[in-house]
Amino acid sequence: MNFTAEMARKWLILFDEKIQTKQDYLSELDTPIGDGDHGHNMARGMSAVVVVLNDDQSLQEVFKASAMALISKVGGASGPLYGTAFMEMAKVAATSDDLSSLLAVGLAGIIKRGGAQVGDKTMVDVWTPIIAEIQKGSLTKIEIDEVVMATADLLAKKGRASYVGERSIGHIDPGSQSSGYLFESLLEVLG
Repeated sequence: MNFTAEMARKWLILFDEKIQTKQDYLSELDTPIGDGDHGHNMARGMSAVVVVLNDDQSLQEVFKASAMALISKVGGASGPLYGTAFMEMAKVAATSDDLSSLLAVGLAGIIKRGGAQVGDKTMVDVWTPIIAEIQKGSLTKIEIDEVVMATADLLAKKGRASYVGERSIGHIDPGSQSSGYLFESLLEVLG
């Protein structure tokens, strides 16, 4: 599927709206297994993203500007991980507007940057199955919710949550939840 700069801007604006609305919930998710600041960090970062977006940008420019805003404004691991995903997408957007390809390189960037794999209780556990569903053209809101909820059953092996060991089981990973909002926003754009 061809993805345009206009679609990308709409996607990021919708994502910002969800993050602003859900920032307290995201920080609550982060409190028992992290620093308790994921929602507030993401809200600050997405506010910065929305400021740098404009109608004259190419798809590559939308992703690059978003990446730079996230990397500079979001604390913790989330800024570098989301920022890396969008930076990798920006590189590919120079020659391709294929949504599946863009998302796949974004995921590859997250994996390379964070070193996480499926099953480690990170955003990789959401990005991986959701991208597969997008490639099949069959993504639904229910599937997004299911893959996010499934992170609660996992033992954290990466990131701050890995420090609490077994106590991480039973808690939704905050980065997975924010990724769920990212993909819900994308689903709304795709209609």
